[in-house]
Order: sequence, then C-alpha cells, then structure tokens
Amino acid sequence: MKSLRLVALLFCVAQSVSAQSNDSLIAVLKKEIAQKEVYVQHKLNAIANLRQSLAHVSRLTLPEQFELYNGLYHQYKVFINDSAFKYATRLIETAGKLKDKSRLGYARVKLSFILNSSGMFKETFDSLNVVEPRYLDDSTKANYYWLVGKAYSDLNIYNKGNLYDAYYINLSQHYFDSALQWCPAKSYQHYYVTAVKNGQIHNYQKVIDTIEELFRTQTLTNPQRAVNYYDLAAAYRGVNQEEKNLRCLLMSALCDVRAATKETAATYTVARLLYDRGDVADAYVFIQQALDDAEFYGARQRMVEIGSILPMVASAALTQSESQRRLWLGYGVGLSVLFAMLGLFAYVSLRQLRKLKAAELQIKEANNTLQETNRQLTEANRIKEEYIGYSFSVNSEYLEKMESLKRSVDQKLTHKKYDDIKFIVNNINARRDREELYHSFDKVFLKLFPDFVKTFNSYFHKEDQFVTKEGQLLNTELRIFALIRMGITDTDDIARIMDYSVNTIYAYKTKVRNKSILPNDEFDRKIMEIQATA
Repeated sequence: MKSLRLVALLFCVAQSVSAQSNDSLIAVLKKEIAQKEVYVQHKLNAIANLRQSLAHVSRLTLPEQFELYNGLYHQYKVFINDSAFKYATRLIETAGKLKDKSRLGYARVKLSFILNSSGMFKETFDSLNVVEPRYLDDSTKANYYWLVGKAYSDLNIYNKGNLYDAYYINLSQHYFDSALQWCPAKSYQHYYVTAVKNGQIHNYQKVIDTIEELFRTQTLTNPQRAVNYYDLAAAYRGVNQEEKNLRCLLMSALCDVRAATKETAATYTVARLLYDRGDVADAYVFIQQALDDAEFYGARQRMVEIGSILPMVASAALTQSESQRRLWLGYGVGLSVLFAMLGLFAYVSLRQLRKLKAAELQIKEANNTLQETNRQLTEANRIKEEYIGYSFSVNSEYLEKMESLKRSVDQKLTHKKYDDIKFIVNNINARRDREELYHSFDKVFLKLFPDFVKTFNSYFHKEDQFVTKEGQLLNTELRIFALIRMGITDTDDIARIMDYSVNTIYAYKTKVRNKSILPNDEFDRKIMEIQATA
C-alpha cells in the first residue's frame, strides 16, 4: 500500500513539473512568434544570395543551373509553395535538357513532394508514376519510396473512415518497407522512416524508442527536429501521456518558427489541444499563427483545416475577453467605490487633522502668550521689588537728611546763629542730590538689566554707539530709554524725572531713533524685548 502511495505521489509531482515546463514553453513559443520576422529575414537573406546567380544563369553550365535551382527549391520547399513548385519545374526542365534520367527522377520526386504538400493527391501520384526508380541513386530511391508511402498515408487521413483505409495503410507500409531497404542503417533517413512506419500502425513505443535514440545519437537541424518532435508527440498521445504530447508539439512548433518553416501542422495542433483544455487565449494566438503560416506558404488544404476550428476559437476568445472585461469592469467599479470611500475617509480625517492642528496651534500660541505674560509678570515683580526697596532706601536717606537738617536749624535758631543757618542753606546742592538719585537709579536698573547697554548699542552702527564716561553708568540717552524700558513712556513724566523740558526729551528720543539701524517701530519693540535677569 505504501509503495502504491509513493508511486501515485511521484506521478503527481512529475505531472506538476511537466505542466510547469509546458507553461514555460508556451511563453517561449509566444515570445519567438512575436519575433518571427527575424527568422524569416534570415531565410530571405539566404534566398537573396542564391537569386543573385539567377541574373547570370545563362553563363552557367546546365549542371550548375541544376544545382542552383535545387538550392532555391530547398529554400522554398517549406517556405513558399508556389516558388518551390516553380524551381521544381525548372529542375525537371534542366534535367530534360541534360537528358539525365537520374536527375529527372530526382526532380520529379521534388515536384511530387510539393504537390502532396498542397493536397493535390491525383497530381502527386501522376508525377510519381512517371519516375523510373532504377535510374535513381540510393538516397533518392529511399526518398521516392518514402514519399509514395506518405502520399497514400496522407490520402488515407484525408478520406478517413472510408472503405479504403486498410488498403491505403497496407500500401503505405509496403512503400515504407521499400524505402528502408535503401536507407543506410543508423542513418537519419532510416530512423525517420522507421518512426513514420511504426506510427501509422500505432506501434507507439517503437516510435518513442526510435526517435529518442535519434536525438541521442545525431545532431539534427531545426527542420529535422521539428518533424521528429511532431511524430514523437503523436506517439505520446497514443500512449495517453498528454503532457509529453503537448511538450513535444511545443518543441516542434518552436523549431518550425526558428527555421522559418511555413508548411507545418505543429502550431495548429497546439492550438487545438489548448482549446480543448480551455486555454482559449493561447489557443487563439497559435491558431492565428497557424493561419498566417498556411496563407504565407499557400497550403490550401491546411487553410481549410484551420478554417474549421478558427471560428470556434475566435468566438471562445471573444467570449472570454468579454467575460474578463466584465470582470475587470466589476473590479474597477468596486475599486472606484473603495477609493471613493477611502477618499471620503481621508477628507474627513484631513479636516479633523486640520482642526486638531489649528487647536494645537491655538493652544501653543496661548501657552506662548501665557509664558510671555508670566515672564513679564515675573519681570515686573522683580522690578517692583527692586524699586520698592530702592524707593524706601532713597526716601529713608532723604528723611534722615531732612531730620538732621531740621535739628541743626532748630539748634541754630535757639542760639540765634543766623549766619550758621545761612551757611547750611547755601550748602544745599539740589543738582548733586539729583545726580546721586540718577546714579542710584542707574545702579538698580543695570542690576535688573545687566545687558541693556550692550544690547541697546547692537541696534546702531559702531560709530553711532553710546559710550559712558568714566564713573558714569548711564548717560542721558541711555537713561531716557532705560525709563522707557521700565514702562515710563509718557514724555511729560520722563521730562519731570530728568528735569528737562518736554521738547528736550522729544529731541533726544528722535535723534536716537534716527541713528538706529532699525525702523522706529521695530526699535521701540526691540527696546521693550530686552529682558531682565531671572
């Protein structure tokens, strides 16, 4: 039981690998068909080289003319039927001029092949019947008997199912046997005729063994490989090995394309097989190629054969294409709806994101404003604390000074020392007291704003910057803007503090602003942005 399961498993694996191999070969064949004109051009170039000699054919001897026509015949043999027929006819004419019965028989065999390929069976037998085998060399004699056998075989296939089937098969076998008598053992011709003979009588294993031995022992041309792969495919079909059948048909078709062979049945047979398997798209590609080949070659019976299946394949391909179109249309509609939903979702999400961003920005701005307000409050509290302390200190000193002055004056009045009182009054110096007041203010201000002078000067060109005298903390200009930084912006208030007229203060402010490298509004804003120490 285990052995049977193993065999079944190996069979399934082999079938899978073979199917994959065939899929690859189908892809290769389609690629080669797409570039078939390259191979056709090679063939045309070879023909053109031979046709150059036709311009001077009269200068050639009759044997040379015979060889030239023979070369052209072989180029056209499976390429263009009418041209092959023309040069086979010229071979016959030239052989007649030479009065050479061997060449004449050879030429008639060539013409018979073309007639048979065209499905002209009566004309084929008429041509073969006038050949005298005794004048042929061994190779041509073998080819002659093989062609007679092939003609009966093709006639049997054409008239399949009539009363003459057995008769035609017996005649074919007889002539194939005759052909084998003139084929050297182990020659290509011997292998080929052996395979054809056994294929006709359904001895498929013999066909397989013969062709596989041929492939192992000899190097073949593409046309030779094509016909043998085709016969091998038929043998595999006979033993129900369908994947190998398809593989050999694909190989045969590949060799035909690469050899620019137009007289071929492989591509047509591949198309039928794929159509039966439901691979309509590939079947349509290959049936079109088969029709192109048949029309190019001029094979009338092949065109009729292809015409019997082409409408079915084309109709199935059209139906499949329409089904696929509808399927893709359905996918397209579904994807469109999906994309529309995604677009709507993206739009809603984007709007929400924008709202969140706007809210985040507002919160950030509010936080910044709050931080700035807190900073200003902290700064104001610091200034307030400093200047409250400064005010108490100044006022205390002033009160003590007044108390001392009052006591001294009272004492002098008691003793009627009027001259001393006059001396005391004369010694009162308001200007000096005011300077001391300014110095105290400057000291407290620079304690709060240590970078004020440096920052203030950065708003001017070097030559316009303000330098204080030795022992001086702030000069008049700096002090005016120090008061502004403290929040004293009214010109009248500044004038009273500085003991200047309002016009003088205004002139100082205007002069300073005009020297600045900043516009006036920005200059005032920058002054207020100078920060106090924490």
